[in-house]
Formats: sequence, C-alpha cells, structure tokens
Amino acid sequence: MRTLVTGLALAAAQPTAAEAGPFVDASGVVPGLVLDMRYAGSNNFIGRPVAGYEASRCLLTPQAARALAAVQASLAPEGLGLKVFDCYRPRRAVADFTAWARDPADTRMKTAFYPRTDKADLFRLGYIAERSSHSRGSTVDLTLVRLADGTELDMGTPFDLFDEASATEFPGIAPEQARNRRRLRDAMIRAGFAPYAQEWWHFTLKGEPFPATSFDQPVR
Repeated sequence: MRTLVTGLALAAAQPTAAEAGPFVDASGVVPGLVLDMRYAGSNNFIGRPVAGYEASRCLLTPQAARALAAVQASLAPEGLGLKVFDCYRPRRAVADFTAWARDPADTRMKTAFYPRTDKADLFRLGYIAERSSHSRGSTVDLTLVRLADGTELDMGTPFDLFDEASATEFPGIAPEQARNRRRLRDAMIRAGFAPYAQEWWHFTLKGEPFPATSFDQPVR
C-alpha cells in the first residue's frame, strides 16, 4: 500500500494543461470530492455567510488539489473518501472572523461551536487569528466519509468546535474516534500535508507554492 500511495502522490504532482491562475476548482481535480463549504452558508460559528464566500466552491492551488486527489485515491480501496469544509479563504473573510471574535455581544452560535470556551479566549487559544494559512490557497479543512452513503466518520467532535477535544490527540475520545482521526491524518501526511495539532480537520501542504502570499480574491 505504501508503494501505491507514493506512486499516486508523484502522479498527482504533475501539472495539467487545463490549470490557469493561482487556484483551481478542486472538484475538477479530485473525483468524488464531497463539498460542505460552511462559510458560504450559515452553518458556521458566525451564523451567516462570511465575507468573500460568494459560491460553495473549494479553490486550491494546483499543487494542493493534486495532492488531495492522491489522498482520495489512496482512501478508495477502504471505501472511504473526503468531504471538505473550507479551502482557500480570502483575506476579507479572515478580517470578518477577526471582527466577529472582537465583538463580545455576538454569542448566538456559542452553544454549537464553543460551549466550553470563552469567546474572549479564541485568539489566545489559537482558534481565531488575524492571518490564516487558508489565504495562501494550500490549506484545507476536511473529514472522512463512507463512499457507499456519504456519511461522515465519527471524529469525536464536529468541525470547527473550538474546544480542547478537537485536538487530534485529545485523550478523552472513544477508541474508534481516535482511529478515525489517525486514518485521516496519516493519509494526508502520506500525500504531503502537515497537520495542525489543535484541529483534527486542518492540513497545509508542505512546500506550498505561495508561503508568503495571502490572497483576497472572492470565492465565486
């Protein structure tokens, strides 16, 4: 299996003539990718569409999209696939997050997304930041789903729960939940992504093409 995954990753690293500009639509590169683009709708910690998200699309650098295709291909023999929650994030969206986090009066989504965390601590704890790797186009938030019916694997917490339980190695989750987190992490690492320890869903491509550039074009 390791040889197969390595070969898939190398094949996915080859550019295609159809790509142009800094980003591609990952749905056209990753067969069967499931989209649940949270910030284009209201099912998120702010409770409304976020600035800069004008369409439910997963935009990524070509390099990140091809690496994600390698992950998808490696999971298929297990009957598993990927569901993405967020991909490229415009700077204006990050600014929207920051403004929300600094408004102590807006806590309408607290019960669902940060029930045990004080909103005033979101910056200090690393859940909200004034700059985001997502704005460089090679970071993705995602989970595993069963190919047969599209149901998500149980990861122990939902996406974007601002809580210590969302850390990949949090000890208080069930064994099956821990195994599912490791399955996702290991598959992403094999394809060249680096995990973020505080959030089991968050991965950034190593050797990303724009490590010092934050983009602001809307998702449309």
